[in-house]
Amino acid sequence: MVEHDDVLSNLTYRRAMEALRNGVPNREAVRLLGCNQPQAERQFQELLGRTSDTDAPPQGALGMLVSGDFGAGKSHLLSHFEYQALSQGFVCSKVAISKETPLYDLSKVFKSAMDNGRMLDRTGPLIEEIGLQLNYNSDEYSNLFSWANSPSSGVHPIFPASLLVHERSNELELNRTIESFWAGERIKVSDVKNGLRQIGQLQSYPFRAPRASDLPPQRLRFATELIKGAGYRGWVVLLDEIELVGQYSLLQRARSYAELARWLGQTQGELYAGLVVVGTVTADYALANISAEATSKKDRDYAGQRLRSRGDDNGAARAETAMRLLERECTPLSAPAEADVNNTLNTLRQIYSEAYGWDAPPLEARTGAASFRQRMRYQIRSAINEWDLLRLYPDSKPETEEREFRHQYVEISDWEAGTEGDDPRVD
Repeated sequence: MVEHDDVLSNLTYRRAMEALRNGVPNREAVRLLGCNQPQAERQFQELLGRTSDTDAPPQGALGMLVSGDFGAGKSHLLSHFEYQALSQGFVCSKVAISKETPLYDLSKVFKSAMDNGRMLDRTGPLIEEIGLQLNYNSDEYSNLFSWANSPSSGVHPIFPASLLVHERSNELELNRTIESFWAGERIKVSDVKNGLRQIGQLQSYPFRAPRASDLPPQRLRFATELIKGAGYRGWVVLLDEIELVGQYSLLQRARSYAELARWLGQTQGELYAGLVVVGTVTADYALANISAEATSKKDRDYAGQRLRSRGDDNGAARAETAMRLLERECTPLSAPAEADVNNTLNTLRQIYSEAYGWDAPPLEARTGAASFRQRMRYQIRSAINEWDLLRLYPDSKPETEEREFRHQYVEISDWEAGTEGDDPRVD
């Protein structure tokens, strides 16, 4: 029986139920229902452990891909991973790939990750909370400062310069501007240099404005080190709905694959030690879009070629690496057994009863072959709808009519992104 205590109030149960009803489980819903994906969980825990292995040499990001049909529980799994990461001392960000957050644009995905970042027991904006957590006398901060000022860091001098100004400046507004820059916003080089002048360090950091196109990967590297410098074990980024790449144009898909390789730690020479990335994708994505058997796109043949035609051989190699991962290295979500479905529905019935102060009746045991009707999202939504009707209309006899959802990989635009121009402000 789900325990009713002061921590989990009726309102908390109701919020969990509303999240499940809308197909976007919140933290409490995930904690109450648990997760039945042992293979994916073991792999994720291994990544977290490797990230914190201080005896291992510096490494790139650590990543994994999870595949499953619509309604199989991919978003639920990511929420479960988020809860695990936060409870083990990581900062965690969940990013839904969308038209506003296209995978091919590292700056926008990074900005979304910063905007949606979470820390355990802290509710403020991520970058502000990190700024407050920096302990300038700690070993973690000392390591951050030494790394940022080392030529091997690979970041532009504006990053260590802004870090020093943030440490020593008493101007709150300037520090907020610097934090916003770290999180993906623009900043005037003159603001940083004025800060250096105020603390007597202008001569220590002679630099010009960096190129806007160079900043996104440097920001990702610096933010990961910044998070560790604030005392956290690392940064977990969860990329949901990668399958939306299938709606992009060929060039956008090719660039998205290249960026996915970066996020998954497959970019040679780029170190993001402390970054763990998990991406979810539909089970049929590679077959429908990448492989030689794909009905139309056949990205394996054309995506790399498209980048090479634009002189981007490195991007083409990265894109081909990511396509191989999507074809061969996804961890498939296991279909729930009948016992798992019925155990979940029994727990769900208890949550529903606590949420509405109404004794939800047991449902008929769910049986059947592994089809979309057996997917957990369908089972949960069907059960909630049935209880809603019985609670509001006790004499009703609910019957559920269902139809399977299949993702369509139809290109929604022929627009292809160009190269951004320079800007007098640091992007």
